[in-house]
Amino acid sequence: MSRTCRCGGAVALSLLVLAGCKEELVPDPGQSAASGDRGTGSGTGHGAGPLGNPDGTKPGLAPITSESDKKAARRLIGTVRTAGRGPKTGYDRDEFGYAWMDSADGVPLARNGCDTRNDLLARDGQQVRYRSGSDCVVVSMTLHDPYTGKSIEWRKQSATKVQIDHVMPLSYDWQMGAARWNESKREQIANDPLNLIPVDGPTNGSKSDSGPASWLPPNKQIRCSYAVRFAQVSLKYDLPVTAADKKMMLTQCGG
Repeated sequence: MSRTCRCGGAVALSLLVLAGCKEELVPDPGQSAASGDRGTGSGTGHGAGPLGNPDGTKPGLAPITSESDKKAARRLIGTVRTAGRGPKTGYDRDEFGYAWMDSADGVPLARNGCDTRNDLLARDGQQVRYRSGSDCVVVSMTLHDPYTGKSIEWRKQSATKVQIDHVMPLSYDWQMGAARWNESKREQIANDPLNLIPVDGPTNGSKSDSGPASWLPPNKQIRCSYAVRFAQVSLKYDLPVTAADKKMMLTQCGG
């Protein structure tokens, strides 16, 4: 999304602050409402496949369809450690920093002046519109939700219609080892775009803090990709998953 400044019929980029001009939002030239990857995706569907998006900075979550990619997915999932799920004692969302902080160190998009939630809405949304005078606060967009396969017309007035899912839930992280981490590392996993996907709000609510053995996205086409993303977060932060979760992850990719 780019901003233009129109004055007397002349058009200039909003990076040039022109007095008396009326600012309006226009789509970026490379952004197409029919192409959810905005030119940065590497898979089919709306967004990038997880195998080609190891840092989570590309939008969306495209299905993994080819046998070679499924084989690569199983290899990656196979390297994930397993362990029993520990107690939830002491868990609190605040243990991972305040929600959507921009100051988490060591993750992409941090310290860019926009909070994590708005960064993710802008990353995955189509036809994004910002609050007047802001380059951060998203007020409307179209989201191609990978979890349901549906398109959502989102407006800030109904904010909970889209929620940001922690692929590897924070309480799950806590039980699998994050309880022993320092505050900085917990802030990282809570705000890392690799672990975050904007999705349909009610669908995200049904997930709660479940692992893949007890919850998978309703959209079956995306389940292998979801399993890969779960594994990528696990590996990046050296967190194990339960044996049941790993088995289910492999199953989703043909294992």
